[in-house]
Amino acid sequence: MIYLWFILGAILIVAEMFTSGFVLLWFGIGAVVAGLIALLGVGFAAQAIVFLTVSIVLMIASRTIFENLFFRTSPGRAVKSGVEGLPGQIGVVVSPSQGALNEAAVKVFGSVWKAYPAEGEQPLEEGQRVRVERVEGASIYVTRAERSLPWHENARLIE
Repeated sequence: MIYLWFILGAILIVAEMFTSGFVLLWFGIGAVVAGLIALLGVGFAAQAIVFLTVSIVLMIASRTIFENLFFRTSPGRAVKSGVEGLPGQIGVVVSPSQGALNEAAVKVFGSVWKAYPAEGEQPLEEGQRVRVERVEGASIYVTRAERSLPWHENARLIE
């Protein structure tokens, strides 16, 4: 049984190189630790418990570390994605305002949105840079963006 834990551990660690989940590594390490416990002459039930405990603890710890490392935000602020992340983003008008409501089309992050000028804004012209003020349903309300944007705003512009 001792060799089975080490073989299982090696297989799982090598298999991790071919997956993207970053889970098999922890089970591989758990199997190696269970193999070390087996060398001490401990019974199979204890080996299995050590295998599961080490694997699960390492997996939970790695998720917590990666979440804090890669998704760090300011205190009290959550990571915004999708529609929640649109306000404040810069887009480009791809179809000018038309009709009584001045409906236009604006491209933001590679997606084209039905857009309207925000209250007090002039109709939108093709090629203009605009800032998303708010999202209502499947429509966005925009204001004109300044001509010279700070470098960090240009970094957020994805056409």
